[in-house]
Amino acid sequence: MKRAFPILMILIFLGVLPFSCTSPLNFKVIKLGHGLVVSHPVHEAMLYMAKQIEKKSNGKIKVKVYPNQQLGSERELLELLQIGSLGMTKVSAAALEGFAPTMQVFGMPYLFRDDEHQRKVLEGPIGKQLLLDGEEFWLRGLCYYDAGKRSFYTKDKPVETPEDLAGLKVRVMESVTASNMVKALGSSPTPVSYGELYTALQQGIVDAAENNPPSLFTSKHYEVCKFYSLDEHTALPDVVIISTKVWESLTEEEQKWVQEAADESATYEYKLWAESSAESMRELEKAGVTITYPDKEPFRKAVEGVYDELKLQQPEIYEIVQAIRDVK
Repeated sequence: MKRAFPILMILIFLGVLPFSCTSPLNFKVIKLGHGLVVSHPVHEAMLYMAKQIEKKSNGKIKVKVYPNQQLGSERELLELLQIGSLGMTKVSAAALEGFAPTMQVFGMPYLFRDDEHQRKVLEGPIGKQLLLDGEEFWLRGLCYYDAGKRSFYTKDKPVETPEDLAGLKVRVMESVTASNMVKALGSSPTPVSYGELYTALQQGIVDAAENNPPSLFTSKHYEVCKFYSLDEHTALPDVVIISTKVWESLTEEEQKWVQEAADESATYEYKLWAESSAESMRELEKAGVTITYPDKEPFRKAVEGVYDELKLQQPEIYEIVQAIRDVK
């Protein structure tokens, strides 16, 4: 009920369109909303995707991108997709947990052995199936974007061991898996929307947060948090999603254009991400952020209970985890 008013206002802004619409000029418009700032590499990749869709369709389909939470938080954007009032979005895999339960596997700490292992999973049959698991909830995944690895950043001291997190209020996304991981490390998980996090850090509502280098830099959270500890606990991909109501309104040929453009944008985004991540680390150092590289093994051991609980409570999800681990 609390979200009813903002969702209503967003629907009015969008024109309450049930699916991608045909304009008087005979082209379809698909609206894409996301929560990142325009300087973020993921935003650049989505602009590239929009350009490719328009090019492939000879102008028959245009994608209008609304960044910076203009249309709502990640949860609100997913809800708009479900009713078909928004065409596309990009969210973290963690935000999908409450909509497509199998996506929670990506939030498991230290799931992937290395970058190559992750790419093989995402581009292989497991990753492709997970993209489609949300269809029964009116959310069809098109592709994955690289979102690097998430690490803790703090206001008062670096995180060298799990014990350094004890008692801290750590901002997490709306993700049960993320909350369980933070609890296992002795902290208090505190859900805060990305757009409100800077103020929350300033005001002491939270003591710490966790994210990848480009997000830490482009959000300017480093102005408040001067310690960045690269424990790299999770490697959550971003997911580009289209509303099934919009997808089914497209012809087979139009669907092909959209999927091809999404795949091409993913390749482009991986390149942008690598460049942005390296540049962000350089800029964070210039800004006086203390960057540390703690031993990851104590963190791995501290979160083993998260896997034990998953095996007990959700054995069907644990089976996917095992399948991912078995990928060579």
